[in-house]
Amino acid sequence: MSVVPYKDVQANKKSQVAQMFNSIAGKYDFLNHFLSAGVDIYWRRKAIDFLKQSQPKTLLDIATGTGDFAIEALRLQPHKIIGIDISEGMLAVGQEKLKRKNLTDKIELQLGDSENLAFADNSFDAVTAAFGVRNFENLTLGLQEIYRVLKPAGQLVILEFSKPQAFPFKQGYNIYFKHVLPVFGKLISKDRAAYTYLPESVQAFPDGPEFIQILKQVGFKTTEWHPLTFGISSIYTGVK
Repeated sequence: MSVVPYKDVQANKKSQVAQMFNSIAGKYDFLNHFLSAGVDIYWRRKAIDFLKQSQPKTLLDIATGTGDFAIEALRLQPHKIIGIDISEGMLAVGQEKLKRKNLTDKIELQLGDSENLAFADNSFDAVTAAFGVRNFENLTLGLQEIYRVLKPAGQLVILEFSKPQAFPFKQGYNIYFKHVLPVFGKLISKDRAAYTYLPESVQAFPDGPEFIQILKQVGFKTTEWHPLTFGISSIYTGVK
């Protein structure tokens, strides 16, 4: 059964995820940095480093949210970055951020469905996604779409939460994710569902070797899994 943010609502997961992110968009960046003690910034930087050698010129950032991963990718000096998301609220916050930083000519944000990408086959040198594939309604379909729009030999870099296995990080992580994070999330964002959905969606996500297997089934080669910060998050890479 699919994990959804609002269990008492009949809408599908995609609609609920969009509603949830619209609800918390104004507080999302602050909560990200606050609840991770700023480690999320390091994770993004580390993930983008995997593209330094190939220096992609065209890059698509899936589930771009407020654009932090796309902004980090500017270090690669690509010709064009497009970020897509299903949440109009998150994109509006992202657009304001780009204006403040004078980056509107470098990054284009679009409303779009990651599982039905409005781009031609073989369009991008690289595709990135930070904390977004976990929210796909159909994970395999979303990854197939990413594969389709990548150019031959194009690179995929995914940053996603994962589940630590080693004692005592596993136990501490579970307490924080299930009990502490929802309380602060609700206090600040006023949407408790968003931060109870987060640990539930992480728990349901096929992380580590299981996710690598899905990437291989979709067609990706040279797949790698790189756990970060005792396995709290992971970077996954692959080549078309």
